[in-house]
Amino acid sequence: MMDGEIFTATSVPSGNMTPNSSMTLEQKTTFAFVILLFIFLGILIVRCFRILLDPYRSMPTSTWADGLDGLEKGQFDYALA
Repeated sequence: MMDGEIFTATSVPSGNMTPNSSMTLEQKTTFAFVILLFIFLGILIVRCFRILLDPYRSMPTSTWADGLDGLEKGQFDYALA
């Protein structure tokens, strides 16, 4: 730097440009929606992996024919006729 030169700051914005470091309401809403979608996706991924690891845990132990009175299992088709 030479003697007598004046150092000017170039980071000062000009008069027609205003710095806008905050997000608009639309951007905040979109950001929140995307975060909720990622949370929902994470929940679905965890649920799918739990089903893949133990698929028979959520199935009931009874069958559809347990509640029929007087019929043996497999005779339901004949009772309809």
